[in-house]
Formats: sequence, C-alpha cells, structure tokens
Amino acid sequence: MNTCIKTRKQLALEYGISERTLRRYIKKLNIEIPSGNLTPKNQKIIYENLGYPNNILEKDD
Repeated sequence: MNTCIKTRKQLALEYGISERTLRRYIKKLNIEIPSGNLTPKNQKIIYENLGYPNNILEKDD
C-alpha cells in the first residue's frame, strides 16, 4: 500500500469511479473519514471496506 497522502479524487480514480460515487460508498458504509486529504490510515480503512483496487497490492502495516 502506498504511504503517501491522497485526495479523494485520486482514490476514486484507482477504483475507476467518480469522487461523488466514492463519497456515496463511504457514506453508505458509515465509514467515519475526516474531511480533507486521506492519510494512509484512512486509505486503508476505505480499502478494507470497499476492497483493494486491482492496481493496489494489499500490505500489512
């Protein structure tokens, strides 16, 4: 897993969806993610709930 901070738009592109759709998925799953950029910890929470995109390898921290 990448250890850099990402935007929601970057994360959505990894899934091949829009940023708005990503926000809807996060809301539907009741995932508490603070506003602003996504830290590696936040990214991991999203990946574990939505599944890892094909271009991201699972990796334990």
